[in-house]
Amino acid sequence: MTIKLTDQQALDQRRAEIFQVLSDPNRLHMIRILYQSHRELTCSEVGERLNISKSTVSYHFKLLRSVGLTNTRKEAQSKYLSLNEATFEKYLPGFLATL
Repeated sequence: MTIKLTDQQALDQRRAEIFQVLSDPNRLHMIRILYQSHRELTCSEVGERLNISKSTVSYHFKLLRSVGLTNTRKEAQSKYLSLNEATFEKYLPGFLATL
């Protein structure tokens, strides 16, 4: 038997997934860094600001990207990271302004 979620239940489920990913302080700080920079940043730039390794930054951004909060663009050997502001506006309106 398949249970169909209402639109509100589907939104709540998506928000819960997003909140789970945002529950890590490093990931919140990464979102803040991207928001305040107003431009794409590389994994290295974010890692330097947080004093964590590039591989750790990549791991955290993979999770953020999995729930649609960030975009990643690869150019040569560099990954450029940016916020997916449409996701924030749809599921967490006003959140970015609180950072």
